[in-house]
Amino acid sequence: MTDPTPQQSAVTVSLHHLNNNKVGFSSLEEAFGPSSLGILVVKGLPEKFHSLRHRLLSYSSALASLPKDELEKLESPAAKWLVGWSLGKETLKDGRYDTLKGSYYVNCSPLFPAQQATVAETYPSFSEYTAPNVWPSKDLLPDFEDTFNELCTLIIDIAALVARACDKYAEANIPDYTNAYLEHVVKTSVSTKARLLHYFPKEGDPQDGDEDDWCATHLDHGCLTGLTSAMFVDEAAHPPRTGSYFAPLTELECSPDHKAGLYIHSRTGAVTKVAVPRDCLAFQTGEALEIITKGKFKAVPHFVRGTGAGVGGKVARNTLAVFTQPNLWEMVDDKRDFAAFAKEIVEKNH
Repeated sequence: MTDPTPQQSAVTVSLHHLNNNKVGFSSLEEAFGPSSLGILVVKGLPEKFHSLRHRLLSYSSALASLPKDELEKLESPAAKWLVGWSLGKETLKDGRYDTLKGSYYVNCSPLFPAQQATVAETYPSFSEYTAPNVWPSKDLLPDFEDTFNELCTLIIDIAALVARACDKYAEANIPDYTNAYLEHVVKTSVSTKARLLHYFPKEGDPQDGDEDDWCATHLDHGCLTGLTSAMFVDEAAHPPRTGSYFAPLTELECSPDHKAGLYIHSRTGAVTKVAVPRDCLAFQTGEALEIITKGKFKAVPHFVRGTGAGVGGKVARNTLAVFTQPNLWEMVDDKRDFAAFAKEIVEKNH
């Protein structure tokens, strides 16, 4: 059976061209502009990216398989469940709590540990951005923390290159744009947050249901969101292991459910499925970027579908999103700093 959903390839640029300031304005307009899908794919990544991605996304299944009492130790209610493990705390569009995916949140900027205490003292009501990270025992997930930090740092470094390209465009096309502002935000922010996602295998009989049951249609509220391609794993054939038995999982070549994946609502209202190649990173636009660029670059509504029931096996979907966001004190527009802007979003979604 073929997938009737339109599928479109995203604009793709090489890391080499980003490094050498050779990404043209037309490519950025096509990727992020008013008629775009709001997504840019970067190819030609360092070799270490591939092993880090495979290892961390395997850890996503291992983490979600931990006993309930161990997962509860990793929760941070004081941080509104936006640090550490979170399951069933976020609401979907119809008000139901989302129990189809587990999340592991990390304040992932390499600058965060040194500034955490100072920022927490300055912003006592923003624990979701200032609380110290929570990490599982190394006895359970041996190098989870190191793998997580190394991959996030790599993604942030590449996001800074995308930001630099966006700055060049904005400086040429937006009056009074602050030079190198977006690159500054990405490089210096301690508010950048990562979300490791585990979409649990669906059980029961096949049924259509709402297209965005797995992750309700939404806008990211940061600047640039770095996305790995999804890993699909059959946890029945390859059960995740923890402790000294942990090993990267065998990755399926593709999802057994052709409907699973990332979907974007285009400007015309059409729903388009976008594939991110396994050896690439994708960067999506967020609301803060749209405001900062005076609408030149647009945030796009998107949602995710995991694998449906009845596809055979016990297939889970794992992925990582890194949300580059301004520091809490940096202005998003003439009236709001990022603290005020983010507070509106979090209160709406949790």
